[in-house]
Amino acid sequence: MYLLAGNLGSHHSNIDTAIFRGFVLADEIAPFIVINDQDARPAWSFTLLHEIVHLWLGQTGVSGSSSENIIERFCNDVASEILLPSEEIHGFKPDTTDFYSLIQEITSFADTRNISSSLVSYRMLRQGSIDRDLWLNLSRFYKKQWIDSKNKQKDLNKDRAGGPSYFVVRRSKLGNALIKFTERMTNSGALTTTKAGLLLGVRPLKVHKLFETGRVI
Repeated sequence: MYLLAGNLGSHHSNIDTAIFRGFVLADEIAPFIVINDQDARPAWSFTLLHEIVHLWLGQTGVSGSSSENIIERFCNDVASEILLPSEEIHGFKPDTTDFYSLIQEITSFADTRNISSSLVSYRMLRQGSIDRDLWLNLSRFYKKQWIDSKNKQKDLNKDRAGGPSYFVVRRSKLGNALIKFTERMTNSGALTTTKAGLLLGVRPLKVHKLFETGRVI
């Protein structure tokens, strides 16, 4: 089971991806993955695969922006190989030494495969086609680009009327499996609404509203 969560209950407590991109509890009975929804959407699939590799290894862990740890690097390599196989990245040979021209080529290559440019640059680093300093510069550029895009979208949303309700968005982030399980446990008396609220990240008075939202009558 996994969920998207990147704060402690409100946007005022958003947790930066430098702290964690995801974490996994490699429990034999109830394995659990959390993905930081403050990260860019294209990164979610990579993080999910990364945490699944942790489960295959039987290793509980927190995944941040650093890949120095041996296990973290291994999980990164497996996840990136699944999303961008070696034969594809080996065929990618940018014909430029100019930084911004390289960015354009990487972006074009990534867009045609519906993956992130950051993933492509990481694969280039691991295959030795770029050095670590260039990779770090690319990573900083992509992070700034994403932050600028996120801020721009936030400004646009302020001026936009309507949109999905809080509960629809919350259900999307939590996933139906966790919500239905929590609802069953709450209805059976195994969980109080207070504990259910803590698990789902909503106030106890709003728990049943979350259960009811999206329910087919």
